[in-house]
Amino acid sequence: MPNKTGTYLGFCRRAGKLTVGVNALRATRERVYLLVADPSASENGKKEIAKLERKFSCGVVWLDGLASLVGKAECKVAGIREEHLADAIRAEQEKGNS
Repeated sequence: MPNKTGTYLGFCRRAGKLTVGVNALRATRERVYLLVADPSASENGKKEIAKLERKFSCGVVWLDGLASLVGKAECKVAGIREEHLADAIRAEQEKGNS
């Protein structure tokens, strides 16, 4: 399941449409269409992710092993700033969860 999602995250990163980390997401003024978060985030981290979800009015997809997929150690959240890739990731995750 994460194979295609990982590919989409790679596209986002190469296109410069991936914001990685809570602090970077707090600072961004660009539109974020989807948050991708790792379920291993701490309780405080999950609270921050919920705040970001409200800030951007977007959904959250929970994905194990996010750090390896985005190529940044200890990454617990990433923001997708490209609408079509966000839709593709959301659809891929829904397929895997049904």
